[in-house]
Amino acid sequence: MKCFWEWGRYNQDMNKLISDEIRDKIAKAAGVEVEKVNLEHPKVDEFGDFSTNIALRNEKPREYAQELAIKLRDDPMFAKVEVAGGGFLNIWLRNEYFVNVLNRVLIDGIKSITPLVLDGKRIVIDYSAPNIAKYFGIGHLRSTIIGQAIYNTMKFLGANVIGDNHLGDWGTQFGKLMFMISREKLESFNIAMLEDLYVEFHKHPDWEEEGKKWFKKLEDGDSEARNMWKKCIEVSMTEFERIYEILGVKIDEVYGESFYENKMSEIIDLAKKTNLARISEGALIVETEASKAPLILVKSDGGTTYATRDLATLKFRREKWDPDEIIYEVGAEQTEYFKQIFEVGRKMGIVRESVKLVHTRHGMYLGLDGKKFKTRTGNTIRLEEVLEEAIERARKLGNTEDDKARAVGVGAIKYFDLMHSVQSDIIFEWEKVMNLEGNSGPYLQYTFARTQSVLAKSGRVEDLPDGRQSMGDYLPNIEELRILRWLYRFPEVISEAANRYAPSLVCTYLFELAQRFNGFYNKHSILTPEEKVFEVRDFRLKLTGGVGEVMKTGLKLLGIEALEKM
Repeated sequence: MKCFWEWGRYNQDMNKLISDEIRDKIAKAAGVEVEKVNLEHPKVDEFGDFSTNIALRNEKPREYAQELAIKLRDDPMFAKVEVAGGGFLNIWLRNEYFVNVLNRVLIDGIKSITPLVLDGKRIVIDYSAPNIAKYFGIGHLRSTIIGQAIYNTMKFLGANVIGDNHLGDWGTQFGKLMFMISREKLESFNIAMLEDLYVEFHKHPDWEEEGKKWFKKLEDGDSEARNMWKKCIEVSMTEFERIYEILGVKIDEVYGESFYENKMSEIIDLAKKTNLARISEGALIVETEASKAPLILVKSDGGTTYATRDLATLKFRREKWDPDEIIYEVGAEQTEYFKQIFEVGRKMGIVRESVKLVHTRHGMYLGLDGKKFKTRTGNTIRLEEVLEEAIERARKLGNTEDDKARAVGVGAIKYFDLMHSVQSDIIFEWEKVMNLEGNSGPYLQYTFARTQSVLAKSGRVEDLPDGRQSMGDYLPNIEELRILRWLYRFPEVISEAANRYAPSLVCTYLFELAQRFNGFYNKHSILTPEEKVFEVRDFRLKLTGGVGEVMKTGLKLLGIEALEKM
């Protein structure tokens, strides 16, 4: 039987995703606009690689589907096109296409099969944004690692991405701290003391006015308040940088809310000039369609608000980067607020109409009681404590070296978060986080390490990148084909993950790939195949190498280190 993986028998248009190319072919055969072609993957491999319901729009869907099938069967990309049910088309790609993808991965890398679908786009991602004077709590973990994963994925797809860490270093909460520091007559303090002061303040409702007075002093430039505030920032930034280092996160820009202090007057003037703002009970407000409650720009005591600073931030970002898209990786509890900000920003003309404004609306980490952790009640979980325990648990799994224990432990925390839908709430469960057999970070890292172990034992690692040789007459078995039929989807998955701001799609893909590879590994020998021919051994080594490359790239997009040994 003629081998099906001769190099170059079928070459995809590498500037397109395979799904887009197939959609084009179906649209041409049906004589419709490509936007009208719905394409999906059947849930079971046996039903094809792609399926479309385009024929269902016809008065005689099954007959029309049969006509389309005849037209599509002549295409060299397709091995088989069949009609199913009342008019669905199931499409199978030729096996040679799958192996050509594998060859490209081994020869030129993952980038060679990944169209730069975001090439030229300028995208700002606002993520992490911890609050000064508080420990980096687990509540900020989601924004940090989801934002970083979205950043990594969009950059991989060709976008010019700017990560902006919008630190919470301004606002009434600092007036509360100034009052407490002054009241306690503190000359020096650390992050733990600041948190205790914040908790203590909220035990006394009658102190609220004092907090507002101190924040007004801070805004007015009072030297005592300013010095206290600067010390709070210094202490906090030292703490944050240490956590970012553990997480392996580095954000491009850091502009705290205080950076926009001298830019807020422009926003206030513009709101008045455009007749959007009016005085109500001594405050300057803007009414919006997004909410019954108005957006307050200046409070009755003359203090500014988050809204004033966020609008100033929008204006600054346009002037500095002129982005095509701005993504706010911020919790779901701010949904209504961001709708207001986006609406007012557009009405004021500080953001171009063509700019896409996105709020990802991530869910919360919940306690076992189902309630959100809150710093002001003292009921918070420090992120560092979680990371330290994860690293210790990784050591107990056999990763005794510090760097490996950190990679596995931190990777487990990241994956557990990212595998969930961005919008879902998460209840932390250690058994799921560190599970070596189930859907977890350690399981994926272990699978990658397994591929590298096989390649190292082969003694022919240097030969693997060359995928151009003929592989004889060997036909892949079912387990090998299941891997091949999954590998080629990687560019499509990461493109969809970027489009939907959903790193969980990458997690799902990698877990399925790991399962398919481990199923193959457990059933077939790679180095000493049952067929006793070098063609089989070479093909399986290349397949293992391809799985390793995709796993490594996918983990990197998620911000997880791929370890060659575990």
